Amino acid sequence: MNDSEQSPNTNHAIDIHADVVTLTEQLVDIYSESHHEQDIVDALEPALRTIDNVEVIRRGNTLVARTHRNLGERVVLAGHIDTVPPADNVPSRRGPDPDTGADTIFGLGSVDMKSGDACYIHAFASLANSPDLQCDLTLVLYEGEEVATKYNGLHHLAEESPELLQGNLALLGEPSAGKIEAGCQGTIRVKVTAHGERAHSARSWLGHNALHDLARVLVRVADYEPQQVEIDGLTYREGLNAVVAESGVATNTIPDEAWAFINFRYAPNRTVDEALAHIFEVLGVGTPDHPSDGFSVEVDDAAAGALPGLDQPAAAALVAATGGNVGPKYGWTDVSRFSGLGVPAVNFGPGNPGLCHTKDERCPVADIEQVSEQLVAFLTTKSN
Repeated sequence: MNDSEQSPNTNHAIDIHADVVTLTEQLVDIYSESHHEQDIVDALEPALRTIDNVEVIRRGNTLVARTHRNLGERVVLAGHIDTVPPADNVPSRRGPDPDTGADTIFGLGSVDMKSGDACYIHAFASLANSPDLQCDLTLVLYEGEEVATKYNGLHHLAEESPELLQGNLALLGEPSAGKIEAGCQGTIRVKVTAHGERAHSARSWLGHNALHDLARVLVRVADYEPQQVEIDGLTYREGLNAVVAESGVATNTIPDEAWAFINFRYAPNRTVDEALAHIFEVLGVGTPDHPSDGFSVEVDDAAAGALPGLDQPAAAALVAATGGNVGPKYGWTDVSRFSGLGVPAVNFGPGNPGLCHTKDERCPVADIEQVSEQLVAFLTTKSN
């Protein structure tokens, strides 16, 4: 952000007890691109400290607020507070959606995911000392989700203070169009490199074409038949795809190297090790430690999936509170970090995820109000 693009909210005031739509607007109006979350945290921290009987912890630009009412169960409400860079979409504005005419909030982070944050903050602030609250609450507002894992505040908490993330159920405010998206897929990205010998194409027998070798691997990927896996009544669709490839020296030269990134999105019933073993078997090029002749293999990224956990009582109660509006999460989200700690987790937030990171990012007011109402209803209904 340059000097001419200062945050429009010059005093950065947040009324934590405002209605959820106003709170969404206040959050959007504070610039908080990744690595620049200090202003929004400096506004949120004192606001959270005004709530009686609540423990507030700050780690860098990540906030954790917790009730301690001995209510028997604990629900974690988590949301990232950073955004992608602005695209002339700060401050927020409110008006009719150009397609539907619905009352809508426009602006950076309105979908991803300050409207979800607002729903969670509103629920925490209004219920922390309410006699209607049926479970203790942990609110986590964390930095660095839109960038590398090493900057992710939830990752740091999971590594350094996992006790702060414990609960019977965790909700992540990722946009899900107001329905529950349970668990998430795992993801693996592998780089396969074929090694050959360069030669003039007029004397190709003097060389070895690495691109031809890689092509055989790509055919195996193209012919792969992905599985559909049912877990807790939800169907997760796997997928194996080549996503980037490169080769070539000149139009009259046999290439001595060709490489491709292969991405495997897998159902959360597989562990990372099981998914890696499967992808290596399909590719037929060995493993990083024992590659086939003429190949090298590198695991560029590997992240575990998260089981939906809908058989857990707290998750079942949330499904009931939202009228059974539930589906699988096909992408990867930070719910995986909770799953790794043994905490069932779901994605639940307002807004169309297809609008994330777009210049026209916007969220219907009705979505925000519906998620807020359903969340409060869940937290104030005694589970059986």
